[in-house]
Amino acid sequence: MIRILPEPGPPRVLAVAQFVNSLGDGAFYACSALFFTRIVGLPPAQVGLALTVGWATGMAAGVPLGHLADRWGPRRTSVVLALATAAMIATFLVIRSFPVFVVAICGYACCQAGLTSARQALLAALVAAGERTRVRARLQATLNAGLALGAGLGGLALAADTPAAYLTVFAVDATGFLAAALVLSRLPEPAPGPPAPPGEPRLAVLRDRPYALLTIINAIMYLNMPLLSLGLPLWIVQRTDAPAATAAALLVVNMIAVVLFQVRVARRVTGPHIAAVVTRRAGLVMFAACAVYALSGFSLGLPLTLAVLIVAALIQVFGEMMQGAGGWELSFALAPEGRHGQYQGFYGMAPQLARTLGPLLMTTLLLGWGTPGWLALGGLFATAGLAVIPVIRYAERRAQASASLKPSCVAAKPIRV
Repeated sequence: MIRILPEPGPPRVLAVAQFVNSLGDGAFYACSALFFTRIVGLPPAQVGLALTVGWATGMAAGVPLGHLADRWGPRRTSVVLALATAAMIATFLVIRSFPVFVVAICGYACCQAGLTSARQALLAALVAAGERTRVRARLQATLNAGLALGAGLGGLALAADTPAAYLTVFAVDATGFLAAALVLSRLPEPAPGPPAPPGEPRLAVLRDRPYALLTIINAIMYLNMPLLSLGLPLWIVQRTDAPAATAAALLVVNMIAVVLFQVRVARRVTGPHIAAVVTRRAGLVMFAACAVYALSGFSLGLPLTLAVLIVAALIQVFGEMMQGAGGWELSFALAPEGRHGQYQGFYGMAPQLARTLGPLLMTTLLLGWGTPGWLALGGLFATAGLAVIPVIRYAERRAQASASLKPSCVAAKPIRV
């Protein structure tokens, strides 16, 4: 654990807070759906509807809560939202009706989205611009380590399959957020961002077209998440010779690889122009992963099918890590200083959009179209990656024309293709 933690100081405090609440989150994600269906007795369709409404509400809350962090202070906002998240999780201990469940899920999703925005604003305020992506990579490695360990705890609850086991998981998750609030309270409070200049809207990110395009591009790139969690398991079960447990094994491989290599991959990303090039390459790497995955649908026999899936999963995770590092650098670099809360809240919509659209795309392309569907999905990744450099050039032109971004917020030299 010490190897993946940042150096002592604010980055390490942020990483410890990330780790303690991700432990509980990992356990929560592993068994929450079964708790609400098997123990509470809600129909699966109602649980799915509530989760869809909840995450959509959280997606909409990210920007205004991020703006609150800019104006009120990111540390204070992070602590309050961590406490609020713990309170919302605690309500799951007593919820037994669908309407209350929907309200609680919406509250939980809003608090989580706001907390993510506030913590990214806190990172931007306490870490030098040149170090943010490297620190963000360590936080991601810490997050994956916590989620993996937490998923193991959730697995124990699933094995026990008793109300007490599930309730213990919820209590652990709530306690994790309480602990995160305590850890975050140790950080200094950065000065709030300045008020918006006359004529500029409070939520300036909503009119920032280059940033909106960057978020859409990264939403496409973040389709690697539903690919791994939904599309690939369904593909393995229905279209390959591999056993269903292979999907879980590939997920473990993905998590371990991120813990071990995310920081190393991020070291190469030292500025916006490099981030754009790395993101472009990530799209091509993801295309290669999809092409290799497609081979597993042919009758290759079990050993060769497993080998193909493992190779494709390794290619995918390195594309995922490249995209993550490039996206983090660009999301910070294209945001004006003092506005990181609302900008990170907007950028945080990218993975949420991917989770929302992913199930339909995965089932249509992979299960409906088969091998051509894999190539079409890979084409989406490649196209998104290739679109990044024109978007960054657009941001440069817009900044030079309007002087609305500081020089440090865009590439220091032309992006070389």
